[in-house]
Parts: sequence; C-alpha cells; structure tokens
Amino acid sequence: MTAKGPQGAIEPIPLDLLREPLVWFFAEHYRHRNLCEQLLELAQSAVFDTEPLEEILRFLDADLPLHIIDEEDDLFPLLRRRCQADDQIETVLGILSGDHANDLRDASALMTLLTKAIADRRGLAAYAQAASLVQAFCKSQKRHIAVENAVVLPIARLRLDKEDLHDLGRRLAARRGLGDPFARAP
Repeated sequence: MTAKGPQGAIEPIPLDLLREPLVWFFAEHYRHRNLCEQLLELAQSAVFDTEPLEEILRFLDADLPLHIIDEEDDLFPLLRRRCQADDQIETVLGILSGDHANDLRDASALMTLLTKAIADRRGLAAYAQAASLVQAFCKSQKRHIAVENAVVLPIARLRLDKEDLHDLGRRLAARRGLGDPFARAP
C-alpha cells in the first residue's frame, strides 16, 4: 500500500487479505492513520474541496463503525476465549472498547462538521471547532491503533489457531457481503 492513493484517497483494502485477517486489521489501521493525516491537513485549510470531505464523511459513516463491529463482535470475543490469564488481555480490551464508544461519539461530531462544511462549501479551517475536534479524534485514533498493533495483534498471532483465523476471515467477509475467502475457486 502506498501512503496515499490518487488525490490523497483512502485506499480500499485488497480483498485477498481476508485470508489473513490479522493482516486485514493491520491494513485497516493503516487506513485510519491515513484518514487522520488527511483530516489534520484539511483542518488547517480554508480552501473548499468537496471530494476529500465527502470521502472522509463516508469513511466515518460506514468504514469506522464496520471496523469497530469487526473488533467488538469478532476479534475481541475470540481473544477473550483464547488468551491465558497472564496475557492480561481483558484490561486492554476493556480500554479499547471504551475507546470505541468515544470514537463513535467523536466521529458523529466530525460528520456533523463535515456535512456543514460541504453544505456551506467551506474548508474546515473556517470553523472554530474544527482544529480541536480533529486533533482530539486523531490523537485518540493514533493511540488506539498503536495499542492494537503493538499489543492486541501480536497476542492474537500467538493465541489464535488456523481454524480461528479462518472463522475470523469468513466473518469479516460475510459482514461485507462477500463469499468465503477460503473456498476453493471452481
């Protein structure tokens, strides 16, 4: 994956990564970092550009909640079943679940701001609250992603077996309306 696609677009994840669900999560985290880079840039600009604002709005409205469901409904419960007491994963997952609730709340505030900016045809810097909203959201996202990449995903690599990973990949695919990524091609 490149840092940014054409015109700073948030790249979609290659669907073949559903066969490697932990890599899928890592790639999704990369997309969240890219989103934050774009948001931080846009928060400093009074120039109106509808395309990135609409793309970020779509991401916050669809991709972010889907990612949270992937973790809360699939990855975290699986880790709770497979991890050992010394992994002390429950505390970390509890903190991350709280972060998810805050992420959704902050994303809602950002979506309201983005919708207003698009309707007014103004850049985000034209709004007094833009910088603080964007900075708070991005700071939280970056911290959250760092914990998931440095703690959660490495523990998942140790504790989840091949069957767990196949089930996880299938659930991620099904949530997106896709077939079994592990099915043999006809």
